[in-house]
Amino acid sequence: MAEPVAFIGLGNMGAPMSARLVRAGYRVRGFDLSPDARQALADAGGTAARDLADAVRGASVVVLMLPNSAVVAATVHDGQFVVEPGTIVVDMSSSEPLRTRALAAELADRGVTLVDAPVSGGVSRARSGELTIMTGGEPADLARVEPLLAHLGTTTRAGAVGSGHAVKALNNLVSATHLLVTSEAILAGERFGLDPRTMLSIFNSSSGRSGSTENKWPNFILPGTYDSGFGLRLMLKDMRIATGLADQVGAPDPLGHAATELWARAAEALEDAADHTEIVTWLRKDRS
Repeated sequence: MAEPVAFIGLGNMGAPMSARLVRAGYRVRGFDLSPDARQALADAGGTAARDLADAVRGASVVVLMLPNSAVVAATVHDGQFVVEPGTIVVDMSSSEPLRTRALAAELADRGVTLVDAPVSGGVSRARSGELTIMTGGEPADLARVEPLLAHLGTTTRAGAVGSGHAVKALNNLVSATHLLVTSEAILAGERFGLDPRTMLSIFNSSSGRSGSTENKWPNFILPGTYDSGFGLRLMLKDMRIATGLADQVGAPDPLGHAATELWARAAEALEDAADHTEIVTWLRKDRS
């Protein structure tokens, strides 16, 4: 019989991820505050739980795909979150590494294991099962959940618990910073009279190549769709986690803080639902 899995958080990423687990044969019982999200899981063949208690009851694995550490902690501390010793909790949210370690220690006292497994790749790769998954935890614990994670993407072990969340945030700090400077460079080239497509072609065969030049600019910015599926405020949240981590461990991060401040200005100026690729529209307005 297929392993029972609880999936908490059925949003933009959680919906396609949970649907993939259903298609892989897992008995997925999911919960989300949104009735529409719960119905979407049911339509995909999973079971929509009535509440959190109903979702986690009897599950051997509980997957969390939630907005941040505060929501993760509130969920785990909720009186309805009653799981048996031996259950493994997989936090796939973008959480704060040190808070993840503290929560893992707390759950361990209850006989429950927590590993972190945040993802990169956006909604399209969540649908296709091609996410990059960064995991943190004891090797034996990670080995237990890797067959499940394999249906969602490619897993790389980052280290002890919290390591996945750390490298995910640091990755997004890098991604956001090079999207910002790439956009500044292309806008400067445009004003000089260069064709953005020509610039991208040259960047992509030169040392300026990045995910921003290969994917974000040609696929979401040049067409003007700005629909990568990853919100600007989510990017900013991850940047703040990364710079906060650097501060906590005493690492130098002047560029990271400067980039974060610029993204924060963009977040204040743009709509709440703005895609992170819309940083370019803010740059255009800010420099006009």
